Amino acid sequence: MAKLNIVLHEPEIPANTGNIGRTCVATGTRLHLIEPLGFRLNEKAIKRAGMDYWNDLDVTTYLNYEDFLAKNPGAKIYYATTKAPQTYTDVAFEEEAYIMFGKESAGIPEEILLKNQATAIRIPMIGDIRSLNLSNSVAIVLYEALRQHDFDHMRLEGHLTKYDWK
Repeated sequence: MAKLNIVLHEPEIPANTGNIGRTCVATGTRLHLIEPLGFRLNEKAIKRAGMDYWNDLDVTTYLNYEDFLAKNPGAKIYYATTKAPQTYTDVAFEEEAYIMFGKESAGIPEEILLKNQATAIRIPMIGDIRSLNLSNSVAIVLYEALRQHDFDHMRLEGHLTKYDWK
């Protein structure tokens, strides 16, 4: 059964992190936040974006990237960046994969990407657009990883029975 992990490296915008938190709760995904954060976790904006779901979120914070690596030894990490040669659909996500996204203004630091080129992934885009919104990017890649595992932990037997779908 898939138990995926989303990692945000130094997120800056509370509304994005709140939206990502809500997506994580809806999908049973763990959220990992690497400091420094551009906001306080008790800030109103993050709770507004995450709504009442924030209390149900499986979230862990880390002092820095090294702290994250030390507390998650052996983690298979995919690094989402606009600079990767392979797309997110080119990889087979493991059941407990970690998918890292960088801060909104700069992405994942170059020194981290240089050491992890084999697991760097991107979302295809056309034109000169710099990047997609962080919460949209997380949703795109996360749902592909969940699809690869046939949404195995998200199936609700009889879920549609409360509606008449004839």
